[in-house]
Amino acid sequence: MARTQTTTAQNYLKELYQLQQRSDGHAPVPLGQLADSVGVTPGTATTMVKRFAGDGLMRYTPRRGARLTPKGEKVALGVLRRHRIVETFLVQHLGLDWSEVHEEAEVLEHAVSEKVLDRLDALLGHPTTDPHGSPIPPAHGKMQRVAMRPLSRCKAGQRVTIGRLLDTAPGFLKLAETLGLVPDTQVRIVEVNEDADAVTVRIGRRKPATLGLAAADKIMVSND
Repeated sequence: MARTQTTTAQNYLKELYQLQQRSDGHAPVPLGQLADSVGVTPGTATTMVKRFAGDGLMRYTPRRGARLTPKGEKVALGVLRRHRIVETFLVQHLGLDWSEVHEEAEVLEHAVSEKVLDRLDALLGHPTTDPHGSPIPPAHGKMQRVAMRPLSRCKAGQRVTIGRLLDTAPGFLKLAETLGLVPDTQVRIVEVNEDADAVTVRIGRRKPATLGLAAADKIMVSND
């Protein structure tokens, strides 16, 4: 089996791609961050990254970190495409709650063939985002980046639209749903209080809701 087809390789490439997207500039991603994201020790991550660098999937700079090569990015985008299409299918056609589909898709993303994936994509009407607002990579070509910023960086009085939730943990998604902070929802920033580590928002005529800046940092928004 080619190394890019193993579950381990696909997980590393997928996580490194997402970490790159969340960082500024083009600096290497520290291996400590990659290790935390994959759920391994830094030593294990270093060993695996060196192996993938030898396969031409990553570029490794000692004491700085790693970045994907074009070859590695192509594999990562393919895995993300399968993951997010599967999540969408599980919510729209199987009726699973959006807070539980991430873990299911983590397993299925490695088993779905391209033929089945294309059929699912067509069945769903070729969606561009998954239930959490994350963009679904196209079958061909590069994924277009949409300008967004964290809710925590907004200012009082601004009106923004929820675009994407970066945290797919069930607890966080349930909190966001309870507060009404789901994709495509328009909100008005009432107050950002850094001293209290909190941001208060209002959705329509609902009572204002307050959440911590750490949670608001995981909610990406765009200008109305």
